[in-house]
Amino acid sequence: MQATLNTAVTFEGVGLHSGVPVIMTVRPAGENHGIWFKRVDVTDADPMIPALYDAVEHKPLCTRIVNAAGTDVTTIEHIMAALVGCGVRNALIEIDGPEVPIMDGAAGEFVRAFVETGVKLQDAPLYAIEVLEPVSVELHGAVATLSPAGSLEIAFEIDFEDAAIGAQSKTLNMANGTFVRELSDSRTFCRKSDIDMMHANGLALGGTYENAVVVDGDAVLSPGGLRHDDEAVRHKMLDALGDLSLAGAPILGRYTGIRAGHAMTNMLLRELFSTPSAYRLVNCTHEQLSRLPGVGVKQADLALVA
Repeated sequence: MQATLNTAVTFEGVGLHSGVPVIMTVRPAGENHGIWFKRVDVTDADPMIPALYDAVEHKPLCTRIVNAAGTDVTTIEHIMAALVGCGVRNALIEIDGPEVPIMDGAAGEFVRAFVETGVKLQDAPLYAIEVLEPVSVELHGAVATLSPAGSLEIAFEIDFEDAAIGAQSKTLNMANGTFVRELSDSRTFCRKSDIDMMHANGLALGGTYENAVVVDGDAVLSPGGLRHDDEAVRHKMLDALGDLSLAGAPILGRYTGIRAGHAMTNMLLRELFSTPSAYRLVNCTHEQLSRLPGVGVKQADLALVA
């Protein structure tokens, strides 16, 4: 079955890259609506933007979607991961600026609000994208792959020179609230040298040591240190779930990312949908529904989130 939120939830913050204050309200939506963004500050063009892979325009460090009129919204990956990680497939996201608020650099604040307000099941079938054969993309030594699996699995590997991050890998089955418990509180991360360079070039204007894990060599500079020893790879998995949600339906398959990022995950979805033999659309059985991200999420799961 499909699902939406019980009630609307509002968030306030600043965009990580723009530094612009923004108010965002996530509202319930009807059956088969999908997830759409509405730029309520745009009055001279179409304000509606679908949260779909073919609306993505590649932008460094985040995911940006844009409609035919040029209306866009940026850094959508965390809110998208929170929605699908809580089982929400229909929502209208009203936002009064160009970028989703970064909050604390993770998805935990979104998740907490969604779990507390609750999810309403809808009397409509839910279709999923079943991966039938492997598809893969590769760029500059990074690789992203989708291969057959009975439910959504995410495996990720990263390798950074800074000892505070180093080489990390993790594999999770995303069923039964795994996203909420294991990934939702893991923050975006960067090296101090990178954030200094971005600030000098007018980028990451909303970035602080409070909404990102900032490392310098073997030192973690953000107050309180790490939430998990492998917080960096967990955040990459969070991003991957958000970017995969732009397929427009749940994916039954295994995603493997090796030093992959937002652009590569989008390239992978485009490769999947351009290969008809690699997937099929299936009406989820009860068993398949029970294994989707977000199904079975409960209030007690929040106690396990930092």
